[in-house]
Amino acid sequence: MPQAKNHSKTYSKALVLLGSNVTYALNESAELVRDAVKCLSARGLRITSISPYYSTACFPEGAGPDFINVAAQLEVESDPDQILSELHQVEDLFGRERPSRWAQRSLDIDLIAYDDRIAPNRQTFLHWMNLPLERQMKETPDQLILPHPRLQDRSFALIPLADVAPDWRHPVLGKTIKEMADALSDDAKNEVSPFELG
Repeated sequence: MPQAKNHSKTYSKALVLLGSNVTYALNESAELVRDAVKCLSARGLRITSISPYYSTACFPEGAGPDFINVAAQLEVESDPDQILSELHQVEDLFGRERPSRWAQRSLDIDLIAYDDRIAPNRQTFLHWMNLPLERQMKETPDQLILPHPRLQDRSFALIPLADVAPDWRHPVLGKTIKEMADALSDDAKNEVSPFELG
């Protein structure tokens, strides 16, 4: 008797970071992020883990109100470009505009990592990872870069992500999210504070 074929689906893990600094009223930004998380679920994106809410200092300093950030781990079937397109559609539903680099925004959803994928290739990733800050403020890639090339530098990403995927290992740097978060300076860690949604 022939064996039945195994039709179980193969899922990938995607790490995303949601943020908003729509107003100086942090509770309003937090409510918007909460609604965006619900929207992701409603659109069929399977959220397997979500971090607490964090209040994080705006980057670069003085560019606008502080952010509310939340990290989530998704279980996905689609490829990274399709996932990014879905995230951008959710941003658009919440009125996201992109007037300038690091402008104040209603909703920002970044695809931080997709399994241990390096995209589009290691050379391009290294170019963007090593880009000096003054060029970061003027230049943006015209394609998806994975993992996010500034992940290792950003407390507002690492600290929430450490809640949902502490053991995810950077495919280029070889460090886990927890290791990168632990290595942050005290000043960087102090820029990220737990926030209770009222």
